[in-house]
Amino acid sequence: MITATSNESKTISPISGEAIASYPFDSKEQVERVVQQSFEASQQWKNTSVADRVDALVAIGQALRENSEELAQMMTLEMGKPIGQARGEVTKSANLCDWYATHGPDMLATRPTLVENQQAVQEFRPLGVLLGIMPWNFPLWQVMRGAVPMMLSGNTYILKHAPNIMGCAYMIERILNSTGLPQGVFSLIHATNDRVSDVIADDRVAGVAFTGSVGAGKTIGSQAGAALKKSILELGGSDPFIVLADANMDEAVKAAVAGRYQNNGQVCAAAKRFIVEASVAEEFTQKFVAAVKALTIGDPRKDENYIGPMARFDLRDELHDQVQRTIQQGATLLLGGDKMDGSGNYYQPTVLADVTPEMTAFREEMFGPVAAISVANDAEHACRLANDSDFGLCATIYSGDENRAQHMAAQLECGGVFINGYCGSDPRVTFGGVKKSGYGRELSDFGLYEFCNVQTVWKNRQS
Repeated sequence: MITATSNESKTISPISGEAIASYPFDSKEQVERVVQQSFEASQQWKNTSVADRVDALVAIGQALRENSEELAQMMTLEMGKPIGQARGEVTKSANLCDWYATHGPDMLATRPTLVENQQAVQEFRPLGVLLGIMPWNFPLWQVMRGAVPMMLSGNTYILKHAPNIMGCAYMIERILNSTGLPQGVFSLIHATNDRVSDVIADDRVAGVAFTGSVGAGKTIGSQAGAALKKSILELGGSDPFIVLADANMDEAVKAAVAGRYQNNGQVCAAAKRFIVEASVAEEFTQKFVAAVKALTIGDPRKDENYIGPMARFDLRDELHDQVQRTIQQGATLLLGGDKMDGSGNYYQPTVLADVTPEMTAFREEMFGPVAAISVANDAEHACRLANDSDFGLCATIYSGDENRAQHMAAQLECGGVFINGYCGSDPRVTFGGVKKSGYGRELSDFGLYEFCNVQTVWKNRQS
């Protein structure tokens, strides 16, 4: 949770509602120093060998592991992430460093080819200074999955993190720079929107990556476009989770619960709209509600609790309003549906049934522990319902017929499809969306190349 004045932001524990710390916003002069330092570092870092950059990634991965518990506890304190999931996020981020350290050099290798009587060589060059504007729901992973490939390719990275997790932000900066990373390769600013806009427009900054809301993405994308610089946007989603009649129902329910309620339901690529074929809708719904009832909710610092508080009180209020509007529109409340009493930003794990396309829970992203169940007449109808959304991040299909599911996946308008498994991310494959879920890709070689100048060098062959 965050409160802000013109001079500082204050973090409030979502667990207790008590103040944690206050952080002054950087002055214009402080931001200028960071940008200049990052620009100067970029002139050196781009000429650093790939082998030396790889060594830096290995050191960062090791430092994350050494500071794992401190990082995990801070994530849990500031945004309410269940502690086991927070520890897993640190491990995943460290493994990301290792993966790019192992496979990145081959991705960045020169690609020679013959073009008639000429030798053409494709080289992957860095663009320069990059700005990452990151959200609060994965305080470490969101930063690392962008910064690691960007730094490996020879770019320098300035992080502008979410104001409600500045303890995490400063901890990340401290840990990365404790590894001997050259000054200015990874930097942090705590800036107001106006100053961030100035950074985007600055000629020393070559590109911007943003993860967050559609509204903010439109603003940032337009600012980057006006400055004629590259941007990638990941703007969330309302991901469909399709259950066909031939699915293994127990496996589908288990994945559905995990896919919806992990990280307190605050995942851009979480399963949000459950589209179930009519003949199995009653069975799925009964088993799903029973499984959600069994989830433990409480202090996220305790290992036994699967669901903690939502990150901010205003987000909880917004979610509750969406739930109430959906019920008023005719949906059936099967479970939950209200804020929890006491301190902290806890919201009851909620299940809504009989949700139709005109309802709020179908049309809007529900960023919290709320599931919306819709019934499809058949597989074709399920596909139409899945595509009836402004978003297009990820989707899940549960079916006993993998060939049919594969054919169905080709019809879905989204960046990633998971057959008989719920959505996740991995450095070996790309992550990103279409439609209002944004554009560009993170992770894998595609994420590495997003902020590279793919330079072609031609050499005439001497006769």
